[in-house]
Amino acid sequence: MTKKTEAYDVIVIGGGSAGLTAAIYTGRARLKTIVLEQQLCGGLATYTHEIENYPGFPEGATGTDLMKLFERQAKRFGVKVKLSQVTSADLTAETKTVETYRVTYEAPVVILATGGKPRLTGAKNEEDFLFDKGISFCATCDAAYYTDKEVLVIGSGDAAIEEAMFLTKFATRVHISVIHDEGIVDANKVAQEKAFKNPKLNFIWNTMVDEYQGEERLETVVLKNLKTGARLPVEVDGCFLFIGYLPQTQIFEGSVEMNDRGYIATNEDMETNLPGVFACGDVRVKTLRQVATAVGDAAIAGFMAERYIDDKEFFEEDILQKERPGLVYCWDPTSADSREFMGTVEEFVKAVADRVKFSRVDFYKNARMAQRLGISSAPAVAILLDGQVQKVVEGVMEPDELKDVVEATIKTTA
Repeated sequence: MTKKTEAYDVIVIGGGSAGLTAAIYTGRARLKTIVLEQQLCGGLATYTHEIENYPGFPEGATGTDLMKLFERQAKRFGVKVKLSQVTSADLTAETKTVETYRVTYEAPVVILATGGKPRLTGAKNEEDFLFDKGISFCATCDAAYYTDKEVLVIGSGDAAIEEAMFLTKFATRVHISVIHDEGIVDANKVAQEKAFKNPKLNFIWNTMVDEYQGEERLETVVLKNLKTGARLPVEVDGCFLFIGYLPQTQIFEGSVEMNDRGYIATNEDMETNLPGVFACGDVRVKTLRQVATAVGDAAIAGFMAERYIDDKEFFEEDILQKERPGLVYCWDPTSADSREFMGTVEEFVKAVADRVKFSRVDFYKNARMAQRLGISSAPAVAILLDGQVQKVVEGVMEPDELKDVVEATIKTTA
């Protein structure tokens, strides 16, 4: 079967809170946008029974209901949502290609919002109690639901111990299953000391989950003693897993820069190491992974995607034009030298406006575009002929010097 090809301005990979928010921004900017999601829109937020810390919902909201609102808002701005698994992606070319089983999607911009998934225990019946049926991955999100109830925490690292202590503010009893011998946990010393003094915490040593039991919801977690093999049923209203988190970045390995755990590295503008490729939400290197922080990331990614496309069009159509020789003035509005030299440049341009195309680049806002011209500091001028940079001069010049440099470069290369 021959694949068909579809062209977009922006491809968003991942339909969770980050992906949908980024799409809202690019869709609202009237960029042709598609969101590719392999399962159902919403991502990890749909695992959460109730979200009480997302602004604007004073009574709280279920993760599923909140994500439906995100999706509806994205579609309102013309965003296409396609439920399809991405099989590969070539993100290094100027036009990026994203492959699914049936379609090849092309775009100048790709936003990676694939998120991640919590590491599961692999115990019997685990899949039966995901998605609001008793197994949770976020105490901050779900703690209030377990007010005056008993819960079990799996894990003993920093996240597990800190989240367990947070749960004690709501639950009547918080059990903690730890694989180590008594008194040994993986959390930092400060967290350990606080946890061991908390009367609501009950550590169950040398254990791991063997089975989950219940009817409609989780009722019992059966732990297995790692030394004796004995099975210990623990009746609880809910279970929280804090045994690690797996970013879904495998298909981007080798092209996008990541840390040793597989999280994507970005700058504060959500830019990756590849031009036109942005990352946002749980998939990137960051401290806190919540719906609110994913939305913040994605707002930046969506905005920067729009700017990237605008800059790309300006660079290709205005700066690299071949009709006339080009003079590009790169300036920094925060620099006195740049502001003063602007007058000299503009005065010269008036005299040659009929035969030289003049453009400006704001180095303060767009250092990357300046770097594409070979400019590393401002003020500077770049002289182009037939869409190619012929000469770059950095620093302030006298009017006659500027005139001589431009005319000599044009004459030499003509």
